[in-house]
Amino acid sequence: MPVLNDRADSSMPGGEDNSVMIGSADFGLPGGEKIRGLLHKLSEGYHPSEQEWRFLIAGEYDRNLLYTKADEMRRKQYGTDIYIRGLIEISSYCKNDCLYCGIRRSNSHAQRYRLSKEDILSCCEQGYGLGFRTFVLQGGEDAYYTTKQVAGIVQSIKERYPDCAVTLSLGERERTDYEVWYKAGADRYLLRHETASKEHYQKLHPPGITYEHRMQCLRDLKQIGYQTGCGFMVGSPFQGTEELIADMKFLQEFRPHMVGIGPFIPHYDTPFREYAQGSLTQTLTMIALTRLVLPKTLIPATTALGTIHPQGRELGLQAGANVVMPNLSPPAVRGQYSLYDNKRCTGDEAAEGLEELKQCVAAIGYQIVVDKGDSRMKTDV
Repeated sequence: MPVLNDRADSSMPGGEDNSVMIGSADFGLPGGEKIRGLLHKLSEGYHPSEQEWRFLIAGEYDRNLLYTKADEMRRKQYGTDIYIRGLIEISSYCKNDCLYCGIRRSNSHAQRYRLSKEDILSCCEQGYGLGFRTFVLQGGEDAYYTTKQVAGIVQSIKERYPDCAVTLSLGERERTDYEVWYKAGADRYLLRHETASKEHYQKLHPPGITYEHRMQCLRDLKQIGYQTGCGFMVGSPFQGTEELIADMKFLQEFRPHMVGIGPFIPHYDTPFREYAQGSLTQTLTMIALTRLVLPKTLIPATTALGTIHPQGRELGLQAGANVVMPNLSPPAVRGQYSLYDNKRCTGDEAAEGLEELKQCVAAIGYQIVVDKGDSRMKTDV
């Protein structure tokens, strides 16, 4: 299991731990047995009190108790299997101006590109040969790709690779767009909620991008029938323990099929350039708590986690994650999809490094499998 100092990350580059640590005595939970009991109850569907959430997220206790329980729950549901997704970043154009994002509209220094349908299908061909059975089409909110165009791309992928899943991550669209893509064959949709606090959401986004619309999109996706993924950044500006509690409560209520959790990493060409990156320990804590709250969900060990720590991905897997997403995008454009500084997109973070990735995963007791890797969460609305 990950072995880290509970106050963690002061040794990480730029890595002040911006979480709030609270003494266990403040919560009347001084012993390991009581902590184990609380973690077990959480994995059984218990809804903690505010005080208990505050302790689990920001309290001083042996995090290995949490990581061990999360790993136990993941093994109970998924064994030692780790699912791989081929990430294809189709466009670095975006109409939005989110304050944390490197491809925000007003970043005049961003390198822009778009992949053609032929480019995307070529990436899928390469990925299929390597053993990928899920392709993730991700991009900024780019109106260049019409509803019909995206549907055509999805349909072509499904016709060529009927044993594969297609996941879309193309931002907020109208429900009718989502319905067309679902009918074309898209299986999953990833749309991070970013934060379950409306006030916090408004501090991360410019006027015109609303918390209400983001949440409505997530509800629409689930109602349509997608395996629906949400998620949030850890350590984003203005985030405190209360915001993270709100995220956990939202996950318990919404019950997504997938949850993407990664540390905030500043980009030098955004208004948040001076803010510290998110904490490794806090990110692992939120991954592990999510595994306990949603034992059957899919949780990726994100590229951002591997960016802030050389073993970040492996630590994420040991804390309950069970998905990795190597980059299948054409090598010439990988560096141009720059959401945050120093993003890893080569080596074992790239599709060509799959053999190295398999070895790294095997070394910590898990195995990469050739499988679509569907979520075992029940599809409900």
